[in-house]
Amino acid sequence: MKKIIATTTINPPTLALLKYIQKEDWQIVIAGDNKTPHEDYRELEVYHKNVIYLSPEEQSNKYPKLSELIGWNCIERRNIAILEAYALGADVIALIDDDNVPYEDWGDDLCVDTEITTNEYEIDDIVFDPIGANPEYREIWHRGFPLEIIPQRNYTNKVLSKITPKVQAIFWNGDPDVDAICRMIYNPKCSFNSQNFPISSNKMAPFNSQNTILSRDVISDYFLFPETERMQDIWAAYYLQAKGHKVVFTKPGVNSDRSLGTSGRYSIINDMKKEYLGMENNLQLIKDVTENPDSIKKYISERSWEAFQEWKKVINDL
Repeated sequence: MKKIIATTTINPPTLALLKYIQKEDWQIVIAGDNKTPHEDYRELEVYHKNVIYLSPEEQSNKYPKLSELIGWNCIERRNIAILEAYALGADVIALIDDDNVPYEDWGDDLCVDTEITTNEYEIDDIVFDPIGANPEYREIWHRGFPLEIIPQRNYTNKVLSKITPKVQAIFWNGDPDVDAICRMIYNPKCSFNSQNFPISSNKMAPFNSQNTILSRDVISDYFLFPETERMQDIWAAYYLQAKGHKVVFTKPGVNSDRSLGTSGRYSIINDMKKEYLGMENNLQLIKDVTENPDSIKKYISERSWEAFQEWKKVINDL
């Protein structure tokens, strides 16, 4: 099995990124951005043979139209790293953030494309919140979960089920991936009980691109939509599941530390502003894509839709 990590960053190499690089059974593709300290990553390439760094110029040369449509100075540059991993023949592609420090056993319980037994929550509602499934954290919720239905989350119907997931969303201790409103109210620091995992559901669920492993089979249906602010990965997750791909949530594999990287880059107020698009639209979007995945076109810009079509074309041509 060929395993490749895909990411982007504007920071000098962080503790988290250096630990991922030490996992020599994984290659790592890093897509640079305009603000990335390029020489730092060129140096990593010299000393670590599993590292591939793509400068902005290389990205523009290899994928000119897609690169232009994605734009610069944005997390969606990660799309290029995913695409390069796919082109290199990856069987599984792990998406990571450079402020998520991996544990020693990160990646050891890889279960993508493998039949596993999960704690599957059968719910009547249209979407499932995986964070609230943990009894010690019932009050908080995953970023991108519709705010309107937080009070009606129900976890009473749990069964053991066998599934073959195409996506493995690995949980995180420390700073969980909750939205700005949840962070303002609770400021959670989490230590999830590994005994609660793995978790799945009969309905779709939000998952992110900070600690997630994808099967090669789903890459044409997974795209971080430009110009959607902090919904780029959440809406990618909803679209992918609307296409019929199964997701499993597994025990924490990292310690998420929002203080790593560029000092002061996080602002809860700015996060809230960038999440408003989702607060306003998530519930209806989920209803619409459940009926027709391509109805997501109504919620994104023309440029973003064009970028997604170019993404599919490039993958089809590889």
